[in-house]
Amino acid sequence: MRADLERLGRWHPDRSRRRVADAFSTRWTSLLLVEGAFAGSVTVRPDGHGGRHLEMFYLAPHLQGRGLGTDVLRHLLAEADAAGEPVHLVVLRGSAAQRLYERHGFTVTQQDQIDVHLSRPAPRPVP
Repeated sequence: MRADLERLGRWHPDRSRRRVADAFSTRWTSLLLVEGAFAGSVTVRPDGHGGRHLEMFYLAPHLQGRGLGTDVLRHLLAEADAAGEPVHLVVLRGSAAQRLYERHGFTVTQQDQIDVHLSRPAPRPVP
């Protein structure tokens, strides 16, 4: 996120470390491995309103742009769909990740000068 934070004039190493430390949870975080090597991580936690909150989704830079993020996101969304739960997330304004999420059914619900909040509704039950 450093590049996006720098672009927004919001990069500060201590604040970024604190934000990650405050949000990190071993209970809800999964490590991503490619051929047994660390590739990134993602956190999906209950949002307190019957849905899921996706955060801290990071891929190593050398693995970005190869479809791995899409594969991980599809898997996470399939799990949420099977549970009948909506998914919510926040990206930094202008982040390329927003396009990925929008391609997978997320829509903007609110935004400010820094953050863009997106949601993807729960699937409709099949009669």
